[in-house]
Amino acid sequence: MAVGPVDVVIIGFPGNKFSGEIAPALMELVEARTIRVLDLLFVMKDADGVVTTITVEDLDPEVGAAFASVEVNEPGDLGPEDADEVADDLEPNSSALLIAFENSWAARFAQACLDADGFVIDQVRIPVDVVQAVVALD
Repeated sequence: MAVGPVDVVIIGFPGNKFSGEIAPALMELVEARTIRVLDLLFVMKDADGVVTTITVEDLDPEVGAAFASVEVNEPGDLGPEDADEVADDLEPNSSALLIAFENSWAARFAQACLDADGFVIDQVRIPVDVVQAVVALD
């Protein structure tokens, strides 16, 4: 079975609030078969620095409902060590959403490279804020 490369994206939020606005955009990518969500992990750090890991089921019902329709294919892939690593970089009273996803769109290309005895030497992803800044300069 051909598989695509996997990314883990960490999205930070000030004020420890998840609004659920990301869920519909994530679902569009899943429905278009652009990505396949492997796991989701919510991490919160309170004002005293106490870190809490939250499941979709434990989110505020309004926000949790938005994420409930996201099929998680490999729950548990993101674990306590991932939460600890992210928490070290979180400011007090902030949170993060970790999303591990397979780039399904690239599966055929990745398999073709393997079949041709090719291999990835390096891969670079340019964050959207950097792209926006460069585009704004034009």
